[in-house]
This record gives sequence, C-alpha cells and structure tokens, in this order.
Amino acid sequence: MIDGLLVIMAYLLGSISSAILVCRIMGLADPRSEGSGNPGATNVMRIGGKKAAAITLLGDMLKGLIPVLIAQFLNVSPLILALVAFAAFIGHLYPVFFGFEGGKGVATSFGVFLGANWLVGLAILTTWYAVYKLSKISSLSALVAAIFAPLYIYLIMGLQALVYVAVLISVMLIWRHKSNIQRLLAGEEK
Repeated sequence: MIDGLLVIMAYLLGSISSAILVCRIMGLADPRSEGSGNPGATNVMRIGGKKAAAITLLGDMLKGLIPVLIAQFLNVSPLILALVAFAAFIGHLYPVFFGFEGGKGVATSFGVFLGANWLVGLAILTTWYAVYKLSKISSLSALVAAIFAPLYIYLIMGLQALVYVAVLISVMLIWRHKSNIQRLLAGEEK
C-alpha cells in the first residue's frame, strides 16, 4: 500500500508547475501564453529573467529529487523506485493541476536521476555542462545528457528497472524537444 501511495505522491508533486507558480507569485505573464509557451525554466528566463528562471529550475528539480529521496529512505524495491521516478517525471509533463499540459522535463528528470544516485546526477550534469560549453545551446546539452543518462545509470547503479525507466524518460525528453531538434537541424536554435 505504501508503494502505491509513494507513486501517487510522486505524480502529484511532479504535477506542481514551478514555472506557473513562480510567474504568478512574481507578477509575470503565464509562461503557457508567452514566449515559447512552455512552462519551464528557459521560457521563464525569457519572460522574467535569471532570478525567476533559477527559482523555477530549482523547483522543477526538487519535485523530481524529493520523491526519489523519500523512496530511497524507505528502502523500496528497485521497481518501486523506478515507478516513483517515472511518476514524478510524468507529473511534470502531464500535470493534473494544470490541464495535463506541462514542460519538457529536463530539470525534473535531473532531480530524479540525482535522487537515484548522486554520481549519476554528477555524470549527467558534467555531460550537460561540457556540451553547453562547446555549443552554447541549452537544448542540445539537455538532449545529449538525456541520451547518456540510461548508460550512466547502468554503469553506476546497474538497476535494470531504473535503466528501463531512464530509457523511457530519455525517449520522452527527446520527443518533447522535437521542435528544438528541427531548429538544431536547420541551424536556427538559439
């Protein structure tokens, strides 16, 4: 029973849109109707600047990190840990509180992976940073880090259920970035 509650709690926590809440609290435009229309940190940066974006980024990361850390603390099975991780991520993409229209999931997935293992989080962050330093393109950095995340989980943790979920999360991240990929291929991504 506790396992099911953990998964539900992870989804509900993931469903809290940091971008929308930060914009409301700071008196900014709704990120779903301004800029790119995506309720995520990058769009909040366009709308409200670095401070609003940093708060959004932290909130999105924490809603992935907290449920996974709770599951780790309760010493759940690898399968339940994977389900909790996926539920938090899906909550961000399809939030029950905001009409099932959420963000792309980069910060929330990072929080999930960081909660699973800090070395996995460090490897993903290092990959993101290295690609960003070379390209100066945040979406490309996120895509490359997403591609490598399942490999890092496999090499560092070896938990099959979490590797499968990481593959699913990576595929969904890539799908959510399809417009970014099109712009990258056309040489138009900022």
